[in-house]
Amino acid sequence: MVGLVIISHSRLLAEGVAEVARAMGVGKAVVECAGGDTGGGLGTSIDLVERAVQAADGGDGVVLLADLGSSVLTAKMYAEDADGEVVLADAPLVEGAVAAASIAATGAGLDTVVAAAESARDHRKT
Repeated sequence: MVGLVIISHSRLLAEGVAEVARAMGVGKAVVECAGGDTGGGLGTSIDLVERAVQAADGGDGVVLLADLGSSVLTAKMYAEDADGEVVLADAPLVEGAVAAASIAATGAGLDTVVAAAESARDHRKT
């Protein structure tokens, strides 16, 4: 199954998005988070991303979803250097995570999960 990693400057934000995504993935989707820096403060950490990817990787690839700024840069850097299939989705964090988890839970492949995350950009709220 394709795994997901939520990358945010805030540990609490990453955990909250992961909680919602797991619920929408009906307990089947593997959603890990890499929020904040290694000291527990705001920031990003490639070490936390690496640990989360290892935990989320079931062999079918991992989709990264990042909030903004250095989280995106950290995700890009990790994906470029990763062994295996790791892709950063160009998607809104919450909506993309929910869409990705929902489709990942069906056993969809990496490209399909990335496409679902990225299609969430078009979901209107009004």
